[in-house]
Amino acid sequence: MSSDRYPFREIEAKWQRIWDERRQYRAVEDPGRPKFYCLEMFPYPSGRIHMGHVRNYAIGDLLARFKRMRGFNVLHPMGWDAFGLPAENAAIEHGVHPAIWTYENIDYMRAQFKQLGISYDWEREFATCDPSYYKWEQLVFIKMLERGLAYRRRSTVNWCPSCQTVLANEQVENGRCWRCDSEVTPREIDGWFFKITAYADELLEWCDRLPGWPERVITMQRNWIGRSEGAEFDLPVAGRPELNIRVFTTRPDTAFGMTYAVLAPEHPLIDRLVTDEAERRAVVEFRADVARESEIERLAADRPKRGLRLRAKIVNPFNDAEIPLFIADYVLMGYGTGAIMAVPGEDQRDWEFAKQHGLPIIETVKRPDGWVGEAYGGDGIKINSGFLNGLTVAEAKRRAIDWLVERGCGVAKVNYRLRDWGISRQRYWGAPIPVLYCDKDGMVPEDEKNLPVVLPRD
Repeated sequence: MSSDRYPFREIEAKWQRIWDERRQYRAVEDPGRPKFYCLEMFPYPSGRIHMGHVRNYAIGDLLARFKRMRGFNVLHPMGWDAFGLPAENAAIEHGVHPAIWTYENIDYMRAQFKQLGISYDWEREFATCDPSYYKWEQLVFIKMLERGLAYRRRSTVNWCPSCQTVLANEQVENGRCWRCDSEVTPREIDGWFFKITAYADELLEWCDRLPGWPERVITMQRNWIGRSEGAEFDLPVAGRPELNIRVFTTRPDTAFGMTYAVLAPEHPLIDRLVTDEAERRAVVEFRADVARESEIERLAADRPKRGLRLRAKIVNPFNDAEIPLFIADYVLMGYGTGAIMAVPGEDQRDWEFAKQHGLPIIETVKRPDGWVGEAYGGDGIKINSGFLNGLTVAEAKRRAIDWLVERGCGVAKVNYRLRDWGISRQRYWGAPIPVLYCDKDGMVPEDEKNLPVVLPRD
């Protein structure tokens, strides 16, 4: 009995065998044809492919085949993004070494990809957990270390006690680990960082050189880098001449409207500012509450701002007024100086916080006719601003910075929201850092001729 069903098992196995015998998709040098490099994101060897894999890699294969038919010499390689915590946890759960678990999964998934008939040059296959691959990662790391682009420092991180590793802010959901749901706690640890902030301006410039990219994505990139021009200056602590709080602001022209100041709960100066044991206990409790929130949650515009008023006061250097000092969850230690001057008349977050705590709101920019909003962040003529009255916002910014510099209490400053990239994960299954720790000479990079520094198997 005949059937009109496609006999895929026979036909696809036949042609896949022929492609293998002919080495159909092997990329070789051919100066007579234009080159095309087609690379999809390497899959994580989790054990089995799913429809998401089929979709992504079929799209890449379609492009590679199209280019071949157009006469291009196509290089279409495959590799495996093989290091990481999921493999280590799965290996622990199954009582096997992560390398065994990973390579068994690679063998199974490779067979599945071959069944799909995707046109890879399998002779160029590699896994990122192979020493022959991460040797080059280690060489790049040493070169970055020599140029000051890799460094080690102590920092406060999101710590999952169950996974025993650092989490990115995006991996903390409602104060819990996105992977195991354990409560995340802040912890100070030593770790390695890449100095990506050295390229902040270059990254911004390239945002204007990406034709065809969606404007939404470009905007997200600019906001991620977050370049801010302004001033950094000192706020003296009232009655404590030895203490100053350094703040950064993009709007020094609004300083006459400063009616309170805020420290990040993690700010190191707080412990020197508390006056007695009762206030210290309140600070400890507030810090513990904030520690359960991710930075994304703390900055969310739709969440109420939480703060704790300290007994200490600070002095506004522009008018010598003593104003309240708070610690609050919406100020982050990792941006600027970890402290802000609060101007509720011209900043919506400050306006909402001031309303919650019954604090004065002073307008320092004349509102447009018919204005009915709350905080006003637009342009206008300066009012209630002492020697800045009558100037435009731009003129007043420049004049305020000049005034700070002349008195030696501030400087012009550029800040970025972008932060250096922490790469330490405190777990086994990853590329070893090629650095020796010597009692005499401190941290010493491994000699290049000794690379790779191979991950121990026991």
